[in-house]
Amino acid sequence: MKLEYAGFRPIISQHGISFKRGKDDKFIYLPFAYEILNALNNDYDSTKNHSHSIKIEELNIEKILKIISSIYSKIDTELDEKVKSYIKHLDEEEKEVENRTTLSDIEKNIYLENLKLMRTYKIQRAKNKIFYYYCVWAIVEIIKKNKIRKIDLPFNEKFWHILKSIQSKLQSQNISSTIKVDELEGLKIKFTVNIF
Repeated sequence: MKLEYAGFRPIISQHGISFKRGKDDKFIYLPFAYEILNALNNDYDSTKNHSHSIKIEELNIEKILKIISSIYSKIDTELDEKVKSYIKHLDEEEKEVENRTTLSDIEKNIYLENLKLMRTYKIQRAKNKIFYYYCVWAIVEIIKKNKIRKIDLPFNEKFWHILKSIQSKLQSQNISSTIKVDELEGLKIKFTVNIF
């Protein structure tokens, strides 16, 4: 699966194509998610506390896939299935536009052309989003398996966003957590998990 930055969420209609600022591509979070995954992916039997120096580098999909594959052995198949499902959704979206009675034929044609123009773009955004959530799920599984109670990270909006996603996934499994900003030793994010 090829992952690359696509851009902001497109807003597509018979009037044109625009982009929603603030709804950026999940691709931008992947290097940060990798750093969390890499930091947490340790042997907790011998040592309970681990320290990891965060260094955000250019995204290496193979490294992330290696860690995620150790947790989800069928990730390649599942990713392909989810992308196929999204493509099916895009096909249904086009059919829905074709069947709209509130649009003239010209408006339908423009709308459909705009959807077709943005199809590859939307598929890329979907791939990035699907992969991002697999990273989040992998982090959650590592937290649960190793009963990780605390994660400290440098303050950064991307780390914050990822921790909010992790918190949401944990909450869906009835595991509570808190995210706090600490200013004692520079600006840091403290993520505490109330697990077991």
